Amino acid sequence: MKYQWILFDADETLFHFDAFKGLRLMFSRFGVDFTREDFDIYQTVNLPLWVDYQDGKISAAHLQVTRFQAWAEKLKVSAQQLNDAFLTAMADICTLLPGAEELVNALHGKVNMGIITNGFTALQTIRLQRTGLLHAFCPVVISEEVGVAKPDLAIFEHALSQMNHPAREHVLMVGDNPHSDIQGGLNAGFDTCWLNHNNQLTPEGIMPHYQVSSLVELQQLLFKP
Repeated sequence: MKYQWILFDADETLFHFDAFKGLRLMFSRFGVDFTREDFDIYQTVNLPLWVDYQDGKISAAHLQVTRFQAWAEKLKVSAQQLNDAFLTAMADICTLLPGAEELVNALHGKVNMGIITNGFTALQTIRLQRTGLLHAFCPVVISEEVGVAKPDLAIFEHALSQMNHPAREHVLMVGDNPHSDIQGGLNAGFDTCWLNHNNQLTPEGIMPHYQVSSLVELQQLLFKP
């Protein structure tokens, strides 16, 4: 195999991330019937916060509480309490993407695997444990712990230091987000593979080395003679 290391994003690369389903479950535990309209309103607050987080303008803690501020006031609970309940709900509904388990099992022992994620600490380890994949990934680099998010070069440098600094041309970064995963990986000097689920157009100026539509296709690519 060409690579010594394969680094994966987590959400929508290894794991399904169905925020609406998670929010419905979380709010049902507070006695609220959370609708699609509620979700659309939530996203008008949440999505710009994620952009600011990835641009290094706000902290993980700020994002986590600000997105639930309006609901916290409505339900007379703390925004932190709602965020914790949301992460618990997301862990409860966690499932792997099709082909993830087969891919990890096929690669295990043949190549080193790590995770670099902009997700949050409370969710990552528990999902890896529940899906039986915790043993396969080291390091697991989480932006909330490092203090910077992809595509910031610093999070990739932090990962390299945990990997004993392999040659960058022997590292492949796999992810579904062309900006944080692919551009971030390119900036770090890695080869990159864009997991393009919905056959989107490649954003201008971003040139992944490979593009696949599924993890099954990625497995075929990696094991091509």
